[in-house]
Amino acid sequence: MWRIPIEGRSRVRPIFLIYKALCPNRKLPKPRFAALRTLYEPGKPTLGDNILDSGALVFHFPGPNTVTGEDVLELHVHGSPAVIRSILNAIPKCTITGDPPSTSIRYAEPGEFTRRAFLNDRLDLPQIEALGNTLAADTEQQRRLAIRGTNDALSTRYEQWRQQLLYARGELEALIDFSEDQHFDESVEDFISSVTEQVHKLLRQIDLHIENASKGELLRSGIKIALLGAPNAGKSSLLNQVVGREAAIVSSEEGTTRDIVDVGVDLGGWLCKFGDMAGLRSDLSKSQFAMQGQDIPTIGKVEKEGIRRAKARALESDVVVVVLSVEGSREQELSLEPEVVSAVNNCLELDKKVIVTINKTDKLTTGREDYIMSKYKAQMATVFKGVDPNLIFPISCQEAQNTTTSDPGGIQALLGGLIRTFEAISTPAGLHSETENGEKMNQQFDKSYWEDSLGVTHRQSSNLQICAQHLNDFLSQTNNGPITPDNANDNINKMIVEQAEKEIDIVTAAEHLRFAAESLATITGRGEGGDVESVLGVVFEKLVPVSSSRVVPD
Repeated sequence: MWRIPIEGRSRVRPIFLIYKALCPNRKLPKPRFAALRTLYEPGKPTLGDNILDSGALVFHFPGPNTVTGEDVLELHVHGSPAVIRSILNAIPKCTITGDPPSTSIRYAEPGEFTRRAFLNDRLDLPQIEALGNTLAADTEQQRRLAIRGTNDALSTRYEQWRQQLLYARGELEALIDFSEDQHFDESVEDFISSVTEQVHKLLRQIDLHIENASKGELLRSGIKIALLGAPNAGKSSLLNQVVGREAAIVSSEEGTTRDIVDVGVDLGGWLCKFGDMAGLRSDLSKSQFAMQGQDIPTIGKVEKEGIRRAKARALESDVVVVVLSVEGSREQELSLEPEVVSAVNNCLELDKKVIVTINKTDKLTTGREDYIMSKYKAQMATVFKGVDPNLIFPISCQEAQNTTTSDPGGIQALLGGLIRTFEAISTPAGLHSETENGEKMNQQFDKSYWEDSLGVTHRQSSNLQICAQHLNDFLSQTNNGPITPDNANDNINKMIVEQAEKEIDIVTAAEHLRFAAESLATITGRGEGGDVESVLGVVFEKLVPVSSSRVVPD
């Protein structure tokens, strides 16, 4: 299929002239219906030697109801390189006359059809970004997120917010220009109260969209997962089991993994980036080896650097998988390296999602596994402050290699726990949030409203943050201040009325609303925050005539 962009304008539509040159003496197909045509060399007799393709399907799409808003001629030809090359060489030979006298035919530049669709109001910037994400999607979750963004839901939402800000600004402009010589149906206090309440509600929604943008980024860029544990706990073995190949070296020698080994994998539709890292240990572990009569291992500079990087990677990851192991001759012994315990608790303090795996459960006595695991889970609750007991999984990488059961080594149960964790961290904020009035957000907006907000891109999020800053500046200007956790649940209406009586620089406050509206216009690429006609429409709409006998000239 080949679409032909035309430079210049002609009194006769250029696609008609191209079609006439390639298909002489044949009527243009009915719009949006396929027609079988023979394509000929332009300007030559319709003889056998001049046939380019004897069975091409031709489609004609008249503008403006096309993907680009322009006329489109599509040629579906046979796919051999020789046929395609001959047609591409023939198209520039088509003679197009008009005004200007000649119109050039050229190859479309990268992204040109999309750019023309934007210029002709067929697509807006958020839809174009979603289209790019659709083409780049590798996993099911990426595809769903991108497809959801190709509709105009987000763009419509941003435009509604922009219109709200224009209307609010119009109310302030009316107060500035006409408060002294006109009568309003609302007092000054009511004006300020109304505008400020609108801004509070809008700011709450924008903050939730910014939060959901980071959740959506997890789906687009991948969820970072850190494998954290002591040397020889089984991190590399677990990684190889998850990805289904030998991605990391497995050895009984301590310190085999020095640098971070990153491996990407599609796990249940989520793009995951597993990081196998150096095992954590310290000099405190030397006494354990001395008590067992073993040689005391030394920690070199390279391994120390690997340990430092492992801790840093765990703190910046989205999910931390802690790998512990059953060691020693007695089955009750669970290896707990102090460095691992400290690193895990640091992650929990930062509200990281932590999953605990207890490896080498093949060493447990048959028939007593449940009892011993219950003891381990109780121990984990004491050692790791705040770990979810439902996210503690017994596994055996050894059994996973040697058995053919439905869930060898418990790996599938672990993967199920990971997927549930992914679902939890990617659930959009707002579904169960409360408004300032104590109402549930999901009573005001349906589920799809918040799911669409997961498609907010980094560019959109950056502009939303700018918009939110201007709205907070507006609230500060009106003596209400930005929303904080301390005042979010206060009685906003009461606070607005009390503060409205204070002196307010309305001109500056209106400018903050203008800047906020311009930030939203930047997202869609449509409109301007300083839309004069929209603002004036609100200004005069707010006026109440002093007398019914007032007349104006025609």
